Amino acid sequence: MMAQHAKISQALVQTMLPVDRAEQAERILAPMIDAEADAAPGVTRAQFAAAMNRILFLGLLDRVPSGRRYVADVEREGGRIAFDHGAVRSVCLAAGDTGALPRGELAFRRILEPLGYSVAAIYPLPKLRMTGRAYRHADFPDTMPQFFVSELHVDQFDADFAAAAQRVFGSSHDPLDAETKEMLRDFAEGRTVTLDRACHAMPVIVGAFGCHHATPELADYERLRDSSREAAWIATEGNAFNHATDRVADVIALAEAQRALGRPIKDSVEFSATGRVRQTAFRADTVERRFKVRGAADAVLEVPGSFYEFISRDADPDTGLIDLSFDSGNATGIFTMTQGA
Repeated sequence: MMAQHAKISQALVQTMLPVDRAEQAERILAPMIDAEADAAPGVTRAQFAAAMNRILFLGLLDRVPSGRRYVADVEREGGRIAFDHGAVRSVCLAAGDTGALPRGELAFRRILEPLGYSVAAIYPLPKLRMTGRAYRHADFPDTMPQFFVSELHVDQFDADFAAAAQRVFGSSHDPLDAETKEMLRDFAEGRTVTLDRACHAMPVIVGAFGCHHATPELADYERLRDSSREAAWIATEGNAFNHATDRVADVIALAEAQRALGRPIKDSVEFSATGRVRQTAFRADTVERRFKVRGAADAVLEVPGSFYEFISRDADPDTGLIDLSFDSGNATGIFTMTQGA
């Protein structure tokens, strides 16, 4: 069964990555699932989720040079990354669904729940006019990366902002095809799926972590940015995998070491109310994005892209288990990594 699992995992990752990158994912990322637990024939939801997370992680490194340099350091030293969680942002339009996408976090709930995830906690982010939800995997909660899915509440802004948001995000299309939705239904109902079906669905599911609306008008982007840097980020990056997080033993010492190397690390470490969860991050790497300009040629601007984060988690003294929670204050602080200049 170990060999069968490795073959399935490799085949799923190689739907989107060449052999050498798939091998790199196996080499640098700590195991996410226990292969012995996957005794059922076919592809399990956990095998699919683990492969998806490996692909998303390496995809983020392709877009985040600061994170890529850090991971290269770890790989040279023979270390491995404990992939703690990733994040994605979404929008709740005042009118309802976001174009053809389900509104807000529902666009990802329909993917994550069939893959074995459920909402472990809800985190209000009132300063950002957002709400975050932590999705944790039922089968492998300690080792499968969590997802922190946030949604921006457009109805908490003024009418001009809402109109600009509707123009930008109302054009969104749904990246999921009928075959992939059917596969997700099978997972949701406790069935395994064939490798061929899983291989078809993998690029579709990974593609859901992308930008699904049309190129925004520069004036609309600037209107969103004036009131919400988070809305402006979603206007250029959409539902892209926003960051990946490395679970480390001592995030304070790591931050000092990265700062000494001249890396773009956050000025301070965020502490949860309990003190058990500590987070910091590299500032988002910039990317070039195109904007439409009425009556003129398109404009190209440098804007904040995605980033790489670090977290340390202590055990909860009441349970003796690692504290897998998040913290609204920490999350609000980490959001500043994409605010830009």
